[in-house]
Amino acid sequence: MKKNSFINGALIATVGIVVTKFLGIIYVIPFYAIIGEENIALYGYAYTIYNLFLSLSTVGIPPAMSKLISEYNTLEYYDTKERAYRLGKRLLVILGVILFVIMFLGAPFIANQIMGDNTGGNSKESITFVIRVISTAILVVPLLSVTKGYLQGHKFMTPSSVSQVIEQVVRIAVILIGSYLCMKVFNVGVTNAIGVAVFGATIGAIFALVYLLVKIKKNKKDIIRKTEAKEIKEKEKEITNKQIIKKLLIYSVPFISFGLALSVYDYIDMTTIIGALTDLGFKTVDAESVLGVINTTGNKLNSVVLAISTGLMTSLVPNITASFVKGDKKDVKKKVNQSFLMLLYVTLPMTVGLSILAGPVFNAFYGASTWGPRVFCFTIFIALFRCMFTTSISIAQSLNKFKNVFLSIIAGIVVKLVLQIPLMHAFNALGLYPFWGSTLATLTGLSTSVITNLIVINKTVELDFKEYFKKMFKFIYPLIIMIVVLLVMKRFIPLTVTSKFNSIILIIIYAFVGALIYLGITIKNGTFKEIFGNRLFNKLKKVKQR
Repeated sequence: MKKNSFINGALIATVGIVVTKFLGIIYVIPFYAIIGEENIALYGYAYTIYNLFLSLSTVGIPPAMSKLISEYNTLEYYDTKERAYRLGKRLLVILGVILFVIMFLGAPFIANQIMGDNTGGNSKESITFVIRVISTAILVVPLLSVTKGYLQGHKFMTPSSVSQVIEQVVRIAVILIGSYLCMKVFNVGVTNAIGVAVFGATIGAIFALVYLLVKIKKNKKDIIRKTEAKEIKEKEKEITNKQIIKKLLIYSVPFISFGLALSVYDYIDMTTIIGALTDLGFKTVDAESVLGVINTTGNKLNSVVLAISTGLMTSLVPNITASFVKGDKKDVKKKVNQSFLMLLYVTLPMTVGLSILAGPVFNAFYGASTWGPRVFCFTIFIALFRCMFTTSISIAQSLNKFKNVFLSIIAGIVVKLVLQIPLMHAFNALGLYPFWGSTLATLTGLSTSVITNLIVINKTVELDFKEYFKKMFKFIYPLIIMIVVLLVMKRFIPLTVTSKFNSIILIIIYAFVGALIYLGITIKNGTFKEIFGNRLFNKLKKVKQR
């Protein structure tokens, strides 16, 4: 296996995640057709709860493992890094079993929290069933995650990326084949169909884990040969298992807080939106459809944008940690600036473009929907803010600012919780869709955390904001030109949705024009080269010349 540099590692991880997320969007089209729009919320309930428990079951250890492995490798504590991996695996297996039992037995209580006294939608028994089925994944995914963290800590990004694709392909196969057989062949009902679909998470994780373990076994000499070749250092001999576990847990606190924060944001939506919308005159079925877009269908579309930050974070943590441990603040500062510029350069045009094309995009993937485009045109901005949230936390954590990260996350959640219902009522009073108020509450909460983290990062590495905004402006004005052109285009080529084929044609036309303007100007003014470096720029230049 070959180690990857920061840029290459970020790109490899991002490509793997983008492919995974793209597959995650595509499969929803046939799955949506198999189970129907009115039943998608049940699938979303299972995954929202699963994500919350997954955050608890991994306790942030996989990315913390990546950070710890990178740190010990830099210090040449090769024996200690192997002990850390073994201890991390044992810890997560025990925790996974405990939380599986809690999730399985607590499913009826959770179902009651979701539906309350509302009727006319999914039954509490159905929600209980799907939550119990997906809880089995908690027994496998934590072990898979910590193994990925181990490889990423060594800067081996490719196997981790491949495993994600394997996991997704297997999961999707189970979802589509299983739900189709349940609904169309055996006629056992939608609850059983969704039960089989969510079980795909468990099967996919098993296949991905087997792949990684085989990969590690085949490349064992490449990974741990330095441990065998060098004598254990005197300082390293003093490091006990207890100290390793303590350090692993300390490093994991910000990561678990981050994972939990995103799940808590979703949980707040899940437990408040239906009640708030029905109070404002929505039917329960319509309220569930809105929530289904926010937590499932719209969230699937958001995931492509989110993949950028996830891929960046995968490479970011071990690389910044290595530079920070060496005391190379200049390199840390360079990587911090490069990270945010890369992130915003890619995600800003994607987010704005998807918002403008909300109608055609939603129709192309899911067909005609009453609420889909209306919800998605605003919720897509959650993806942009989550990207900044993820990156800012990853950087602050890599700089060992654990307490600050935790406080920034708590502050964001409190803001979301406080503003959620008032903003929904305020939007309704203004004659706007009340669910937009929920989205604004999320954006405000995430912004609070991002700003807080940036203040902390700046104190540590003294960021040059003047230079940063100067570089940022060089791709902001092309973005503004792109937006203006696309809005003018709407007068001549209206975004009127008549069919899926019509939607796809509109998306291709607008995406081509938007990308041509944005990429053309940013390549011309040198922004692309400044952000991604000469190597990628030269590769792009060769492709263009061909």
